[in-house]
Amino acid sequence: MAFTRDDIAARLEGAGYIADRDLATALLLMDMLRRPLLIEGEAGVGKTEVAKALADIHATNLIRLQCYEGLDQAAALYEWNYQRQLLAIKAREGGDPEAIEAEIFSERFLLARPLLAAIRQDIAPVLLIDEIYRADEEFEAFLLELLSDFQVSVPELGTIAARAIPRVVLTSNGTRELSDALRRRCLYHHLEYPTQERELRIILARVPGISIALARQVAGMIAALRREELAKIPGVAETLDWARALLGLGVTDIGEDPVSAYDTLTCVLKTQEDRARISREVTDRMVAQVA
Repeated sequence: MAFTRDDIAARLEGAGYIADRDLATALLLMDMLRRPLLIEGEAGVGKTEVAKALADIHATNLIRLQCYEGLDQAAALYEWNYQRQLLAIKAREGGDPEAIEAEIFSERFLLARPLLAAIRQDIAPVLLIDEIYRADEEFEAFLLELLSDFQVSVPELGTIAARAIPRVVLTSNGTRELSDALRRRCLYHHLEYPTQERELRIILARVPGISIALARQVAGMIAALRREELAKIPGVAETLDWARALLGLGVTDIGEDPVSAYDTLTCVLKTQEDRARISREVTDRMVAQVA
């Protein structure tokens, strides 16, 4: 089913993801052109959540490949089930070697990893290649065939083409420059921390039962904290954790309960340096500004 940009934005909001016009446009073009989408941005801006929400609105599977240093084809594409192969060889000991080889290198002995699993789905899944910057350039080069032609090569079986072309989302925080070849194969979107107004909408969408007044205060406090010189800027996940914590403690107005606001900043501040920087006095000042 084809969606318009407004449809995508509305459906994402229904799935709890508040997208701006640029992101909705990028997702529309990803479907229209059948191209992967590379999303870059700081940690915590919601890059991974885009893929989760996309799978939700299309009612399809989310297949995730978490990248890391040293990631290779065996972990990303496929492996052979060596134990089953050995058992099959023993069971057919003395048989025709060519027949045995053909059997043990058939698909029933193949262990599909995320990339192969994604192109073998009958209904197009969302393939999330998360934190691609953590992998090395050799792995990027390996990805090019998949991202260009949506097919992979298995030496023993030949070329396996996608049954249904997956929607591919790659995420990166920009700490390592990605290859030009990879970038050329992708559409691009840079995701920023949400504006205060958009973060308010995110809180209201993702924290059931919270009042507009408290959600607005939380969004205002988070905006103020991001202006501070913190070692780790709070992301959207920290915002939601803090909102849920305040709601769970029965706080309805942080202006009336600044002590709880300060005590629960452990949900937001994730280093000792940041916790020391945002003292009780600093917190009270921020609370007074948003209360």
